[in-house]
Amino acid sequence: MKNSVMINLSNRHVHLAQEDVEILFGKGHQLKNIKDLMQPGQFACDECVSIKGAKGQIDNVRVLGPTRPQTQVEILQSDVYKLGKTIPPVRDSGKLAGSAAVEIIGPAGSVVKSEGMIIAVRHIHMTPADAADFGVKDGDILKMRAGSPNRELIFENVVIRVSPNYALECHIDFDEGNACGLGNGTIGELIR
Repeated sequence: MKNSVMINLSNRHVHLAQEDVEILFGKGHQLKNIKDLMQPGQFACDECVSIKGAKGQIDNVRVLGPTRPQTQVEILQSDVYKLGKTIPPVRDSGKLAGSAAVEIIGPAGSVVKSEGMIIAVRHIHMTPADAADFGVKDGDILKMRAGSPNRELIFENVVIRVSPNYALECHIDFDEGNACGLGNGTIGELIR
């Protein structure tokens, strides 16, 4: 049974619905892929936006593609101090009901979302074959040990996400990675 997985760090970013792409960047605008990501079909876009909260704003936030049915903003816990008092919930991607409000500003316009801003829960993408090799299933919650020497941590509540459309990869955010001296490509060990 496998227990090691590659970790990549996730920074703040935005996933946009096509209607919001057109408000932010202009009618008919299509997102431009500048770099493929490890997850099949996912990419970093040339486009960046600003995200605004009650207290302040963060500029040059990367848009990730392709478009999604619903706009989602993923921030870091440390971003809360700049954006305002509301702390977004820690959630699985796509679970936006009751999440925090946010304004997104682009070069052609802005959109105000009454919900859609989250802090992403740490998670591991797996194919069904990977899940069988690891002896886990979609939705399982495990622990993972990771970190640089003398700074290792045990991450609790690591969610397993299984789909034939995924590639094996763990995502934690920059705040979590900085806490234990992680960089992209670090190997984490699952604890059963």
